[in-house]
Amino acid sequence: MRIVFLYHPESEHAGKIMDYAHEYHRRHQETEPEMLSLETVQGAEMARLYDVTSYPAILIISRDGRLQQLWQEEQLPLMQDLDAYAYSY
Repeated sequence: MRIVFLYHPESEHAGKIMDYAHEYHRRHQETEPEMLSLETVQGAEMARLYDVTSYPAILIISRDGRLQQLWQEEQLPLMQDLDAYAYSY
């Protein structure tokens, strides 16, 4: 299972998403969310592959590459909601 954060580093939401990812990692030492800038080729390709249209976005991706859950826009999920998807696949 992968947790991927897609964001624009120079945007107003960058600090919020970085703080959220840091706090998530602090609570779950064994899980390090992937931070992908949409300004990179990898970030842009992931957004296109999973049809992400609003940012920031948090994706839960299974080991076989299937999208399990997607949250978009500035309303970030509760951490327990993220856990529910992240640890059930």
